[in-house]
Amino acid sequence: MRRVLSRVAAGVAATAVVSLALPAAPASAHGQLATSTPLTGTVVREPLTQLALYFTEKPAPNAHFTITGPNGSRVDNGWSFGEPKRLDKPVTEYFMVNGVFEPRLYHTGFPAMVTVAHWPAKGRYTASYLSVASDGEAVRGEVTFDYQGRGTAAPAGWSAPTNGPEPALLALAEGDHSAATAAPATTGAPVAGPPAPPADDGLPPWLLPAGVVLVVGAIVVVAARRKPASARSTGAARRPAGTARRPGDAARRPGDATGRKGVTSRNPARRGRR
Repeated sequence: MRRVLSRVAAGVAATAVVSLALPAAPASAHGQLATSTPLTGTVVREPLTQLALYFTEKPAPNAHFTITGPNGSRVDNGWSFGEPKRLDKPVTEYFMVNGVFEPRLYHTGFPAMVTVAHWPAKGRYTASYLSVASDGEAVRGEVTFDYQGRGTAAPAGWSAPTNGPEPALLALAEGDHSAATAAPATTGAPVAGPPAPPADDGLPPWLLPAGVVLVVGAIVVVAARRKPASARSTGAARRPAGTARRPGDAARRPGDATGRKGVTSRNPARRGRR
């Protein structure tokens, strides 16, 4: 029994290793960030007036962008659409077609130009973004860089913005399309939600590992039940050895019956002599 359980445990471990080694399903979200100016992780030494974030799709009209300085205050001053440009390196995104992820290359970047009001100090700056792609998936992330240029003053009468994403945008990002339709945009223009993503016809990626785990669990249960079954078979094998003595006893009984018959056969002879 211990050998069986050890073999089963080894099989479970091997299955886990194989499951971890399997490649993960590629992300199917669209409209992701392709590149930016400046790139994340780089050092900026001159005060830029705008940051350019390039996406594989045109950002939503109510997309939300912020730029935060080293002291935690925002230095962004609105954003606008820019001119698309050809990407130096194409971006690969995946689409589900007949249950299979198929790659699609994007060679054009669609920018959002985020205005920088001023550069208050040297240090780490973070540009964050939130939008919704055409497949209904949220597009969110951030670009961080180190600013080591000279400081610049804020424009006259300018104050750090405190506004957050519009309710309609948040609803779409969370997948609540009904709330997004009902929520009015702050600009006064109606915001139409993106088309619903097509249903995936393929099997979910977790189905195969789950099936393997169920099969291994069934093997463990069967192996655990083998010991009582073998014990019953051993007891059944011992019983015929004990019952083999009974035929011998039965063989003696016919002999006794024969002796009795011989006695009864003598009685008529005695009666004849009389």
